[in-house]
Amino acid sequence: MIPLLLASVNGARNAADGPAVPMSPADLAESALAAVAAGAGEVLAHPRTPCGRESLSPRVVGPVLAAMRGAGVHVPLSVPACIGAEPDPAGRLERVRTWTVLPDRALVDFGEPGAGELARAILARGVAVDAVVPLGGPAGPEPMARFLAWPVREPGRVRLVAELAAADPALVAGLRGLPPVAVLLYGREAAAWPVLRLAARCGTGARTGVGDVLHLPDGRPARSNAELVAAARELVTASRGPAPQGAAAARTTAANR
Repeated sequence: MIPLLLASVNGARNAADGPAVPMSPADLAESALAAVAAGAGEVLAHPRTPCGRESLSPRVVGPVLAAMRGAGVHVPLSVPACIGAEPDPAGRLERVRTWTVLPDRALVDFGEPGAGELARAILARGVAVDAVVPLGGPAGPEPMARFLAWPVREPGRVRLVAELAAADPALVAGLRGLPPVAVLLYGREAAAWPVLRLAARCGTGARTGVGDVLHLPDGRPARSNAELVAAARELVTASRGPAPQGAAAARTTAANR
């Protein structure tokens, strides 16, 4: 069985990053539908205003979710509740509490202030939480320490989304002390494909899409999210094998839900 593959269909990118990046609700819906047809089991989209700015406003989030669901995207849909869409922690809380159309999951970056309170507010809305924790990068150990200090009272509705700066098995080995939550690994740009291979070997969820990487494993520019998802599925199938030392515990934790 191939582990969960999440498609990040636009991320923090904009139209200047090329035609593969969908921007409008209609384009996001079309791209998400194609990504699911190619094998994505979940979709992450960054809602944007008509001028291209990320937003948590219910008037922006709602139409994006409605467009994707109306187009027939019948997999869990995620949006980020992060500083890129609303710099003020109090503003993020207010926006989340006024959403009229709810996503299935929302990303909370534990490298940002107010993450624990925001995650609680999202859970209170009936939305599952993806706790984003950067590992091996300039953020240092504080985001993971903040996540571990946060009381996970609903482990079935919380997932750890670890952003790895590099495909270092030692970073995965460090996940053995986690609360009993599911795990998804991903990387960006040059780290994207090596980390996806590592996730395949660990048996965790993985992520791809133009939100994370604009090129295919062979270096060619990706023409669409669907092309990236199809390449990721092939890579996952080819990469699965004995897990790196320490990774089996993370895989077991993710499986025992």
